Amino acid sequence: MTFCGIDLSSPILNASGTFDAIAAQLAFGERLQENFPFAAFVSKTVTLAPREGNPPPRLWELPAGMINSIGLPNKGLTRYLEEDLPRLAQLPVPLFVNVMGFSRDELVELVGAFGERSEVAAVELNVSCPNVETGLVMGADPWEVSKLLDRVRPLTEKPLIVKLTPSASDVAAVAIAAQSAGASALSLINTIRGMALDPRSGRPWLGAVTGGVSGPAVRAVALAQVHAVRTAVEIPIIGMGGVANGRDALNLMLAGADLVAVGTESFRDPAAGARIARELAEARADPASLAGSGEGSRKVRGFTPSGC
Repeated sequence: MTFCGIDLSSPILNASGTFDAIAAQLAFGERLQENFPFAAFVSKTVTLAPREGNPPPRLWELPAGMINSIGLPNKGLTRYLEEDLPRLAQLPVPLFVNVMGFSRDELVELVGAFGERSEVAAVELNVSCPNVETGLVMGADPWEVSKLLDRVRPLTEKPLIVKLTPSASDVAAVAIAAQSAGASALSLINTIRGMALDPRSGRPWLGAVTGGVSGPAVRAVALAQVHAVRTAVEIPIIGMGGVANGRDALNLMLAGADLVAVGTESFRDPAAGARIARELAEARADPASLAGSGEGSRKVRGFTPSGC
């Protein structure tokens, strides 16, 4: 199968920041090369300057997922190019690099840098950050998304994937703006803001007070937003949000996703991507396994994603 001209062995990817491929390389060596759990690897977010991330505590477990307040720690662009990119280029699957900037100028520099690297198959734009010039969350405003793509689209011929924020008041309008301005594909959903209280003190548990809710708790939101975006645009969609098994992946594809990304489940099961790919293939081969839900007889869109 192909996605934006990129050959993939299955529709299952990882969500950015939820699988540390470099740590896995150190731990598993050649076994990781032989049994990599995803059809492509999406890097954790790279920013222009190094970031230490948020103060601890950074995680809170929920009955149906978790809240994370990691804060995008990373080495910054220069050290990432020198240290991490050569190691990630050794993976046996295509590399998608996720980038985030606090202004359009920062994203221009990031896309320009990765757009010329042969090791990178695609660039994913994390637009969930406020623009320091306007104060608006770039991914929540159609005008901001359009202006950003006007700047970065001419910088590379590689696929540009826009990762939409679930905080947009009209996610379909943002998706339309992204498609019109030259986005190759869209990914959604990102985490949803939430908070946890220390049961002893009653004060916020997370060091940054709030964090991003992910896991099965957001699955219904993901389905609704993927469906809304699919009805509005024609470009490919990477769906994510609460995927724990092949059935969850299939449901996102029924809602309109072309590919599916696995996030929180990889914290529980590092090999979840491979398992979910197998379960998805089994569900496709035996639609009767979905009997009772009414979904087994519906056409599954997206198993052969359209080109960009």
